[in-house]
Amino acid sequence: MPSSTHATLNPIVAEVTRRIRERSAERRALYESRMADQHRRGVHRGELSCGNLAHGFAACGAEDKDALKLMNSANLGIISAYNDMLSAHQPFEHFPGLIKEAARAMRSTAQFAGGVPAMCDGVTQGQPGMELSLFSRDVIAMATAVGLSHNMFDAALYLGVCDKIVPGLFIAAARFGHLPAMFVPAGPMESGLPNKEKARIRQLYAEGKASREDLLDAESASYHSPGTCTFYGTANSNQLMMEMMGLHLPGMSFVNPGTPLREALTRYATEQAIRNTEPGGDYRPFYKQIDERAIVNAVVGLLASGGSTNHTLHLIAMAAAAGITLTWDDFTALSAVTPSLMQVYPNGQADINHFQAAGGMSYLFRELLGAGLLHSDIPTVFGTDLSAYTQEPFLEDGNAVWREGPKKSLDDEVLRGISSAFAPTGGLTVLDGNLGRGVIKVSAVAEAHRVVEAPVKIFDDQNELKGAFEAGDLDRDVIAVLRFQGPKANGMPELHKLTPYLGVLQDRGFKVALVTDGRMSGASGKVPAAIHLSPEALDGGGLTKLRDGDIVRLDANTGTLIANVDAATWAERERVVANLDHYHVGLGRELFGGFRHLAMRGEEGAGVFGGFEADDLARQESQIHDEDA
Repeated sequence: MPSSTHATLNPIVAEVTRRIRERSAERRALYESRMADQHRRGVHRGELSCGNLAHGFAACGAEDKDALKLMNSANLGIISAYNDMLSAHQPFEHFPGLIKEAARAMRSTAQFAGGVPAMCDGVTQGQPGMELSLFSRDVIAMATAVGLSHNMFDAALYLGVCDKIVPGLFIAAARFGHLPAMFVPAGPMESGLPNKEKARIRQLYAEGKASREDLLDAESASYHSPGTCTFYGTANSNQLMMEMMGLHLPGMSFVNPGTPLREALTRYATEQAIRNTEPGGDYRPFYKQIDERAIVNAVVGLLASGGSTNHTLHLIAMAAAAGITLTWDDFTALSAVTPSLMQVYPNGQADINHFQAAGGMSYLFRELLGAGLLHSDIPTVFGTDLSAYTQEPFLEDGNAVWREGPKKSLDDEVLRGISSAFAPTGGLTVLDGNLGRGVIKVSAVAEAHRVVEAPVKIFDDQNELKGAFEAGDLDRDVIAVLRFQGPKANGMPELHKLTPYLGVLQDRGFKVALVTDGRMSGASGKVPAAIHLSPEALDGGGLTKLRDGDIVRLDANTGTLIANVDAATWAERERVVANLDHYHVGLGRELFGGFRHLAMRGEEGAGVFGGFEADDLARQESQIHDEDA
């Protein structure tokens, strides 16, 4: 049935949005007040003294200096995650020159305000560097703040793609919410070795049936050129969510790098960012664009697409930066009414380029808007509400233009409409029980594997699990428990390196699951994994009361995770304490001791910044209480 972009909002989506708005009311009001105050104090260079300003444009050419002196044109700040080691960010090398050229054509200017670190979980997977990964999100937010602190800018362009980079940029954009923001992606690499074949070689290697040379050849054929990895993990989930919130131009997310259309979109993004400034005449600051409606749209998009579990952390931290309190319960409620419309690896065999060819974002928007699952009335960087996002970009005389996207999927093995969804609910579920609260990604887990009840085998280090697999100690029904992997313990590393081993056990016919207070990759697939357990083990979570051989039941259908130990025994058990010194030294890990100390629970976003306005309100309330006493 054809979709309308003016459907009545789904009542559950409306109710969840209302709950978020009400629970966030005080902190959101304080956030908006602070952003309005930042705007009043001066968005642009007019607030700077002559000496300040001279320093700010000393390195510019004469044309840009003249424009900056006039104060009546826009100056864009470019924040980039460029480096030439990582494929996703290598294309950004040439973006600043292109952006500056496009700005000059609009009689405006752009300056490279700062670079931020960009690390790749694919490189650090299973290595000590992975323990810096999650905290890099907060480092990126702080590095962005340093770049924008010079107060030279009327708007900011954020150039980033991958796992922690976009959430970090978003958090900073929220704290500079008086500035209009435009997020500019680089696009995915072209398709390489099919995902099914890559997974097959990985499992053969785990079993010792393929050589390291075979494995490296397969990996190199998969990750082979500039651009984002093509599976649907955290990086591509980032892009989808930015578009769902209206922070991208329509259809900008998945255009390959190095193409004329990608270049034209970057030019148009620059022009549109200038239009969205005060000097441009249509001031659209971030804080007036992103509210609880946009956050709900991001969650719905994530669920409909079977996106990354990492965003059950990131989205909570991102929302908090904008004065919004998002909870895992909101994910659960929205998942119940959001059908699964995409099957992109690890949820299927296709990659993100196949999704783009099948109809891509324009079709996904059309279906979700038509079902009333998105707030269509949010302001966007494109200058209209979300109905414009059912269009897709094309190249015409070297310029980007938009036309209506397809009204039906061109490949229903990859992308489907509401009426023929792959599943009636979204791909994420919250788990609750005496082991704590966690999340599980079920979109890639077969129905037969969504309930596992088995004895546990406990590990405090992922290399121990690998050793047990290689020794044959896990050739049975087993729930592998990997604890002391939370943010306070060791930075909450991804544990995707374990996926091939557990996948082999599952293929051998055993009932297998993973339970951990760490993370799994956004590309985690067929093995059920209860992750982000809160409280984490170092905080005295339930995992510290487990003993080898205890029977645990993981039930993704009912949302429960329970150790079948009688209540009296459970209450009397002492909590295990681990020596974590080996996690805290080497490869820069000692520099992040303060981060580990400050880290919040996974359910709170696992960040180090505290609750932003929520903390301030709590202090005010405490002061009032003390004065009354």
